[in-house]
Amino acid sequence: MRHSILIATLLVSVPAFAGGQTPAHTHKAKPSPKMTQTLSPQAVHNSAIVIDTHADTPQRFVDENYDMGDPLNGGNLNLESAKKGNLGAEFFSIWVEPNLYKGHYARRTLILIDAVKQQVAKHPNEMMLATSPEDIEKAHREHKLASLMGIEGGHSIEDSLALLRQYYDLGVRYMTLTWSNSNGWADSSGDVDDPNVPHTKEGLTEFGKDVVYEMNRLGMMVDISHVSDKTFYRTLIISRAPVIASHSGARALCDAPRNMTDDMLRAVARSGGPESKGGVVQVNFYSAFVSQAYRDAQRAQKPEVDKAVADLKAKAQAEGRSLTYEEISKVQREFADRIPRPPLSDLIDQIDHIAKVAGVDHVGLGSMAWMDRLRKGWTRPRTCPRSPQR
Repeated sequence: MRHSILIATLLVSVPAFAGGQTPAHTHKAKPSPKMTQTLSPQAVHNSAIVIDTHADTPQRFVDENYDMGDPLNGGNLNLESAKKGNLGAEFFSIWVEPNLYKGHYARRTLILIDAVKQQVAKHPNEMMLATSPEDIEKAHREHKLASLMGIEGGHSIEDSLALLRQYYDLGVRYMTLTWSNSNGWADSSGDVDDPNVPHTKEGLTEFGKDVVYEMNRLGMMVDISHVSDKTFYRTLIISRAPVIASHSGARALCDAPRNMTDDMLRAVARSGGPESKGGVVQVNFYSAFVSQAYRDAQRAQKPEVDKAVADLKAKAQAEGRSLTYEEISKVQREFADRIPRPPLSDLIDQIDHIAKVAGVDHVGLGSMAWMDRLRKGWTRPRTCPRSPQR
């Protein structure tokens, strides 16, 4: 299937000479210098088409009039940082906050899709809209950032396969079945233990199965980041194509419910049937999904954070106005900044663990770069972190 090819491009590619491949012909050829020389990590990185599968920057495009040509201003992604990091392709996340935009999910989704396309139109020499592996390769040849889109949260389709098809036609190439909210046809890890939220019996309703089948038919990648464990396994049973996790980590290293157990990591690697090369787990860079120590500190802080947000909502209501997500996020970031950031080695450990468990062909990058979530950045380790074993 066509999106099996797209899934294969989600890996951080290295040239054939880095893998020391054996030639198919039988005569002994003189090895080229590139096949025998030891390459530095930077050289390998510079030679790759680096693909990141999750950036929440579209929120900034719409809510802050942010432009990719602007300075970062505390964020994580712009044209300058993409160039410095040799970022070849970025999946911009089309995420609709489910409480603020209730009743208007499709409208907000379309606004965010349009915002990504407007950025490409503003920067035709630096960006290119991409919907296929060929587009990514074309953008790479032209030294442009391949700009792709993925919907984060199945509530955006408003229980409509027609909307799903229209989003595909607009360029969306993956959809996360749920965000932190269950949507009636698939269950989320974010509220699976909440008795006040209705959940499915088997992880997917009949309509939920139809959504997965239609995504398979269209060539839209099925993203299982955020879903409950029951929804995860039901999806892998019925999907006729490999699945991806656009921004997830290893639960063995950080016990967040939206991270994946070792059995789940192996299942993604085997997804798609016997003829498939399997899916890919893209490692999330967010501290609370990478470091158990950070997550524990954040959970201890939660009652205080919830009270601050509730007070903010009450204040906005008293003033007769709607609260914006950026206002809520600002309060949350102020509390997050009180927690020491984990060392970079913790992130490397996540990549290393998934590579060992699922296989090196099944681990990628899903940074979740956006509005200040890593505002202070990672602390530098006292010693250089080890490279993932390949």
